[in-house]
Amino acid sequence: MTRQEIKARAKDQLGNNLFCNAWLFAVLACFIFGVICSAAGSIIVGIGAVIVTGPLSFGLNYLFLKQARDHQPMDLGDMFKGFSSDFGQNLLIGLMTAIFTALWSLLLIVPGIVKAYSYSMVYYIKADHPEYDWRQCIAESQAMMNGHKMDLFILDLSFIGWMIVGSLCLGVGTLWVSAYMEAARAHFYESIQSYVID
Repeated sequence: MTRQEIKARAKDQLGNNLFCNAWLFAVLACFIFGVICSAAGSIIVGIGAVIVTGPLSFGLNYLFLKQARDHQPMDLGDMFKGFSSDFGQNLLIGLMTAIFTALWSLLLIVPGIVKAYSYSMVYYIKADHPEYDWRQCIAESQAMMNGHKMDLFILDLSFIGWMIVGSLCLGVGTLWVSAYMEAARAHFYESIQSYVID
């Protein structure tokens, strides 16, 4: 799919209306994610964020990917699936990708960004392959993103205008953009997954 097709499908997934139920539920999911991660990071500095970020990131990606596929209303309970389904591996995925990205960033900022994009599909892969451990998810993500990192970077970059407008609304508008971006990333995964399989 082209970038325009991915974004069109993301909008369609969210109901093509900023204030329809589908988009508002997606906004709520992003809000819950941000609040819990921030709260965890402040309660036990560093440690709390490590404990919740991986499982919660899995849950958020699972939520958007599931809706992209079945077109059913979101079940916000799915956001916490990463805690009940293979919590240890979801935690390790978040921890190890953060460590590897940080180590690459010590060289220069650009290698760190490149690696972050290499690891960007780990939670979608874990959702599709619950039997995978963190090593397999990371390896699969790197293989899948080979030749596609720039595509995702440009897709993310295309939301800058939306982010600027969203930030003008006391920053609250960025939640709507975050929901749109999460939906687009789920469709990006679907697109490159089928490409790699073909």
